[in-house]
Amino acid sequence: MRYFMSFKNTFLLLFLVVISCANGNQEKKVDISTEEKPKETPIIVGANRTEEYLSLLKNKKVGIVANQTSVIYKEDGNYTHLVDSLTALQVNIQKIFSPEHGFRGKADAGELVEGNRDAKTGLEIVSLYGKHKKPAAAQLNAIDVMVFDIQDVGVRFYTYTSTLHLVMEACAENNIPLIILDRPNPNASYVDGPTLEVEHASFLGKVPIPLVYGLTIGEYGKMLNGELWLANKVKCDLTVIPVKNYNHSLAYSLPIRPSPNLPNDQSILLYPSLGLFEGTNVNAGRGTEFQFQRYGAPWLDKKVFSFEYTPKPNFGSKDPKQNGKICYGENLSEITPPKEVTMKWIIKAYKNSTDKSNFFKTSGFTLHAGNEKLQKQIEAGKSNEEIKASWQADIENFKKIRSNYLIYE
Repeated sequence: MRYFMSFKNTFLLLFLVVISCANGNQEKKVDISTEEKPKETPIIVGANRTEEYLSLLKNKKVGIVANQTSVIYKEDGNYTHLVDSLTALQVNIQKIFSPEHGFRGKADAGELVEGNRDAKTGLEIVSLYGKHKKPAAAQLNAIDVMVFDIQDVGVRFYTYTSTLHLVMEACAENNIPLIILDRPNPNASYVDGPTLEVEHASFLGKVPIPLVYGLTIGEYGKMLNGELWLANKVKCDLTVIPVKNYNHSLAYSLPIRPSPNLPNDQSILLYPSLGLFEGTNVNAGRGTEFQFQRYGAPWLDKKVFSFEYTPKPNFGSKDPKQNGKICYGENLSEITPPKEVTMKWIIKAYKNSTDKSNFFKTSGFTLHAGNEKLQKQIEAGKSNEEIKASWQADIENFKKIRSNYLIYE
């Protein structure tokens, strides 16, 4: 009897232990499901990696090519401008060189920017988007080393790469080493679009590359050197300070708008396709708060396009295309941007234009496209798929060139 009671008590004890363990396991599952996920490794831009380049600036007279995107980020999410940071670190900055839109990034696209002085530091600012787009030898007399730090968006007709091109030429011709502080390219995950033909080279594209080239600005600089694409095949003494914890497949949201009319991720990701409207009389959102997220014109068929808006002067555009006129078109601010250059919107706009003779600004469109063929394909009624197929051989050839200069896999 005593043995039976002992067995009974033991069985009861085991039962309670099993119930307790089951309850414990259930609670543990709940705890696991509510645990915080490990934080992603942060991307560290070249400018932040001061330990990699300050020694190269020590006891040197420094020139800096910069704009509003040239910043060093802090852990709390704030940032300081590169010029201010390096000045505080006793770097001997002689001059600032500024690209299109100016040092503070407030000028309209295509607006000439004159040189002046930075109000905060008193440093001379030399405009590289005024009468001269290339630094003159006299402007480089007091410079021992140049630093280039500008956020690119990876589209050929975005002019910051042309500024880099001419700065590299000037540095090579005057025996001045150049340091590029690299930054991610938000459109770096693919290569697409028509390739520029050299006879149509301009400040909207200086070398034979596709519209979207899939390189950071540091990789781009390496390519200019390696392919001998600088004038007279000169080579620049180039150092690239790489981005840390980065590869081309990573999405990257720009904390600072790179120019007045690229206000957010949506506009930047749609820019490769909608930027071609710049070579037409169709408004691409300038004069609204949705630049490169919509398109329209008064003479697009309102039976096809129910969306309408009226461009007006604003921060990004003093005199936008179709200023003050009701434009009929399409709102793309909520779509998922394609990771490709698509012609479907410009084809749709041309096809449903009530005045096709008013559509293309031919010389401007050729400079944006990089060739004369694209306009003729659209006018001939070619489909998006047919047009894209005509790019493929050139794209594959470029990818072979590109592979030689990749820093980030």
